[in-house]
Amino acid sequence: MTKKHDRNQILEWFAVGDHLPRGLPREVMISFQRQAEQLDSVVPDGPEKSAGLRKLLEAKDCMIRASIPPKRRGGPIA
Repeated sequence: MTKKHDRNQILEWFAVGDHLPRGLPREVMISFQRQAEQLDSVVPDGPEKSAGLRKLLEAKDCMIRASIPPKRRGGPIA
């Protein structure tokens, strides 16, 4: 008997929320959400998968910040 694959808890952090402005930031978020869900469904569970999903989450955060115009995000951090 094979164990049913449970949804990885980190995927909650890839969910598209209303806090993002419409347009590019939301498109970036959706792209990362799809990628995370696809990888979670095909890669076997283990420490490397967990590390990979955490790094993907970090990359998602960076790309979303990069996609928001400086005036919307308060300018660059010095």
